[in-house]
Amino acid sequence: MLALILGALTALGPLSIDMYLPSLPSLQRDLATSAPLAQLTLAAYFAGLGLGQLAYGPLTDVFGRKRPLYAGLALYVLASVACAVAPGIHLLIAFRFAQALGGAAGQVVTRAVVRDLYQGAPAARLLSLLMLVMGVAPILAPLLGGWVLLVAGWRTIFAVLAAAGVACLVLMVTTLPETATSLAPRLDPRAIMRGLASIARDRAFVGHTLTGAFAQAGMFAYIAGSPFVLIELFHVSPQRYGFFFGANAFGLIAGSQLNHRLLGAHLPAAILARSTLVLTGVGLALIAVASLRLGGLFAVAACLFAFLATLGFVGANATALAMEEQGGRAGLASAALGSTQFGIAALASSLVGILSDGTARPMAFVMAGCALSSFVAYRAVAR
Repeated sequence: MLALILGALTALGPLSIDMYLPSLPSLQRDLATSAPLAQLTLAAYFAGLGLGQLAYGPLTDVFGRKRPLYAGLALYVLASVACAVAPGIHLLIAFRFAQALGGAAGQVVTRAVVRDLYQGAPAARLLSLLMLVMGVAPILAPLLGGWVLLVAGWRTIFAVLAAAGVACLVLMVTTLPETATSLAPRLDPRAIMRGLASIARDRAFVGHTLTGAFAQAGMFAYIAGSPFVLIELFHVSPQRYGFFFGANAFGLIAGSQLNHRLLGAHLPAAILARSTLVLTGVGLALIAVASLRLGGLFAVAACLFAFLATLGFVGANATALAMEEQGGRAGLASAALGSTQFGIAALASSLVGILSDGTARPMAFVMAGCALSSFVAYRAVAR
């Protein structure tokens, strides 16, 4: 039951990111803006997730897991409604940032609850089950977004997200138990800074956090670049784009569930070491395909599928290993981990837009660079 509750909370993030992806070209035309500014709505969301988690982490260590979550979900709903009525691209970017500040609460609370209850391989297995949700949601989100776009336009997509936020808020109020067993006596900024400094000196935490963060940044570079690469460059329709995106999300599901099975016989660190090496190889293959224009759409799609499938072995293990020794400060550690992940993701997705040249190369180079950075972080620090 807990996995289902946390899964619902986890699904809100992929829905907020992926459901409106098919509408990016349409949104760009409707608001008379450029592709880099349209992509900045994604980067703003990632930045809001990163900064928001820094606030919610200490709050969950003082007030418990539930009350900060309620406040965050309420902000998420209001900002989603604002996105639906935004008159211009700059206000939409600002509202997306606010939407992410609210949604960040769910990211922090999910990891903190898992750490409250589990450690080591059991924690990694539960996180792998949550990766299943993060895989199913992206399959359904672009498909749903593509059809909503066809029937009612891109603004209705944000109205649907607001409704999903209300549903999550009701579910969390009625069914999520409070899992924090010990709370800090008060919100002390100096203690928070000392805690962050202590976490920053934790070699294992920093290494595993960066390993997972760079890998996830590669996924968000794909999310930022794929609508324009597939829809504009390869002329895939917004409705068909949902099928391509869903196939890659299925790869993420398959990888995460195979990882769940492998954890019964292998240590998380052993799986993580091999998967970061494979991820780097796939990233380099994507550069070759995009630069030499070999195989067209099929070759690009195959590399993207392999990249996402390999991520299924990286995220859960890196997160479980980073959080393993953070029991007394799980909320703060979860916030530091999440803000690092989405801060790097914001940079990666912004780079895709900045380097945009009408080809698949910017997306390929940023994804490969993130994969290589993940590999280096694990080899140089985490191990």
